[in-house]
Amino acid sequence: MFENVGIAFALTFIAGMSTGIGSLIAFFAKRTNYRFLSIATGFSAGVMLYISFVELFFEGEEMLTEAYGRVLGNWVNVTAFFGGMLFIGLIDTLVPARDNPHETPTEDETAPLHDPNAPLPAGERKAHLDEVRALQEDKLHTPESRRKLMRMGVFTALAIAIHNFPEGLVTFLTALEDPSLGVAIAIALALHNIPEGISVSVPIFYATGSRKKAFWYSFLSGLAEPFGALIAYGLLLLFYRETGVPTQITGIMFTAVAGVMVYISLDELLPTSRAYGKGHDSLIGLVSGMAVMALSLLLLQ
Repeated sequence: MFENVGIAFALTFIAGMSTGIGSLIAFFAKRTNYRFLSIATGFSAGVMLYISFVELFFEGEEMLTEAYGRVLGNWVNVTAFFGGMLFIGLIDTLVPARDNPHETPTEDETAPLHDPNAPLPAGERKAHLDEVRALQEDKLHTPESRRKLMRMGVFTALAIAIHNFPEGLVTFLTALEDPSLGVAIAIALALHNIPEGISVSVPIFYATGSRKKAFWYSFLSGLAEPFGALIAYGLLLLFYRETGVPTQITGIMFTAVAGVMVYISLDELLPTSRAYGKGHDSLIGLVSGMAVMALSLLLLQ
């Protein structure tokens, strides 16, 4: 397993940094191609769901039944699957709704990112930006106003980074055991992170009032994914450096990763795809992702 560490880190880094592509789109594209984003996020969901239910779940089951026997192994496998879903669900609750990177921004909300003359949208974010500008225009520039402004930006970026952290775990652990599956997951997450990059720029801009900070904070939030990989690698080295990772632990990791990806697909990707698209765009992306993943697995046999 440890011989694939370099590949696993590289794939995780690429997946995380694709958030920057979305940020660039938000800042330089006058209009967002929402149909492309719908198909891309649907495609990501298709890849993740197919891998989870066709590959990871059953590979985990095979390893665990070998280690524990048929009955207990199946119980452990199912527990690991739902444990993965519970893990990502708990992390999701840590992200405030206003800062959730999967809250679809409207054209009115993204317009101020690339057009300083664009009118501010009505609603909570406008009120938040009005508060920010009041702090920025404070003639006294008091230390308290600067601290409050920085706190807004940092906590928004932190919330987004917490949300991205488990995606790094997923990519790294899968690529460590099976680089070919890791490539597929990294591509799916990279496509998923493009619209996320657009979305994360919006709350950071409305938290700081600065386009420059919005770009860099959202771009750097993607580093949470390789950081998640680093944490996973550190734990593996701490406990299994000498002995190697036992079969049952690998099986639990595989099935838990499947649970995490199913949760991400159903809770984030498919609703986002539906929100961005029209007609059957979401379904086209979903089926295409499954078909491409199925074909690639057949060719790799």
